[in-house]
Amino acid sequence: MRAVVQRVKEAWVRVLGREVSRIGSGLLVLLGIGAEDGPGDASYMVEKVVNLRIFEDDQARMNRSILDERGEILVVSQFTLYGDCRKGRRPSFAHAAGPREARRLYEYFAERVKDHGIEAKTGVFQAHMEVGLVNDGPVTLLLDSKKEF
Repeated sequence: MRAVVQRVKEAWVRVLGREVSRIGSGLLVLLGIGAEDGPGDASYMVEKVVNLRIFEDDQARMNRSILDERGEILVVSQFTLYGDCRKGRRPSFAHAAGPREARRLYEYFAERVKDHGIEAKTGVFQAHMEVGLVNDGPVTLLLDSKKEF
């Protein structure tokens, strides 16, 4: 499982020109599900995301988590995080999970975030989405449940 985590002042998702989700201060998580991922990967990623100390404390040091901030998380499915561009000019998505399994783990991820008492909103799985954000910092991090980077 891979994620791009961005600290945001606000973020939103639109589908067909209609806003379907919006958060204030918190995290935008673009989440990619791999073909070999399972619930353990999702649980690992949830724990990593909710405990990342990427919000500033009183001394302007990144020392607070989304749990400390009581912020929100917007989770957007992004299978293109598994795009392999090493050969040719068209990305291969052979390592991305199929839609059924990806949806299951995407929803599982969002529910586990909510279990931590965090407001978790989502995009629309398999929809063509417009994602907007105001990055705070900017702070953008890459995570991988297999610890490949």
